[in-house]
Amino acid sequence: MVSAAAYGVSGPDSKFEKLTIDRRELGPKDVLIEIKYAGICHSDIHTARNEWKGTSYPCVPGHEIVGIVAETGSAVEKYKVGDRVGVGCFVDSCGQCVACVAGEEQYCTKRVVATYNSPLPDGSYTQGGYSTHVVVTESFVLSIPDGLELDVAAPLLCAGITLYSPLKHWNAGPGKQVAIIGMGGLGHVGVKIANALGAEVTVLSQSLSKEEDGKRFGAQHYYATSDRKTFKELRSRFDLIINTVSVNLDLDAYLSMLAINGTLVELGLPEKPLQMRAFSLAANRRSIAGSMVGGLPQTQEMLDFCAERGIGAEIETISADRIDEAYERVVASRVRYRFVIDAATF
Repeated sequence: MVSAAAYGVSGPDSKFEKLTIDRRELGPKDVLIEIKYAGICHSDIHTARNEWKGTSYPCVPGHEIVGIVAETGSAVEKYKVGDRVGVGCFVDSCGQCVACVAGEEQYCTKRVVATYNSPLPDGSYTQGGYSTHVVVTESFVLSIPDGLELDVAAPLLCAGITLYSPLKHWNAGPGKQVAIIGMGGLGHVGVKIANALGAEVTVLSQSLSKEEDGKRFGAQHYYATSDRKTFKELRSRFDLIINTVSVNLDLDAYLSMLAINGTLVELGLPEKPLQMRAFSLAANRRSIAGSMVGGLPQTQEMLDFCAERGIGAEIETISADRIDEAYERVVASRVRYRFVIDAATF
């Protein structure tokens, strides 16, 4: 076993505390990673606080992991000691189903093993990146290109691929009108990527408080959705709308902004079921869809794309003793735009 220092919670209402966790012994195809930075995702908060139910404690969150290869198994071919690497939202899948064979492991039909809080055959649960080390199968490790600093690359392992995947799937690019709902940890990365893909980008935010940032990140237009005139002005405008917020929106209003054959993609996971009128879809032959991160090949493609274009997350780096404070600020939307934990402080 490999012992690692970590920060985790013992229950849904507990504060983060320092723990020692055991990582599995290095197998022939395993990579031992010395973690340098771990991003904070809102999913971490939902899980740590058992808001999605089913959390196993103690829980060490974190699925935006970057670091350096410290040791490799005897049969590892892709990586060597000293390589810059990352780990995203999952660390194993069946490898045999249609989704896995297609390189879309996130949709594995048999079992996808999440980076943390996922049951293992021995009865234990995976523990995430709020720790000093992690052991991961070679095929689920990603290469961090030299053009990306490790700290700003960390959130790309979740936020970056969560936006890149639907933007690519729905062909965001030159001649396409793309709107991003929300200018938070996900949305700000989406603006950068959509602009780099060549789309004309609009931000739809509750207020204009982040307009300067949005346009600096590449948005050509910025509208406040608190002004109901916005919906009238933008009627039938967009080919693609990506919703990054986890609240129940007036979907009929947002669907009215879609052009013929336009699609609204839900990335946020609100507590209540989505509601809309059938006419909102029938008009303009509109669609509503969902998307979950991306598979290993596409995640590597995204990292290479971002490195080539100088795209990283806007981050605030914190020490491990500030995780609880960071969680409160994320919930209150008081971060611009993503927290990253310095693993040296674990």
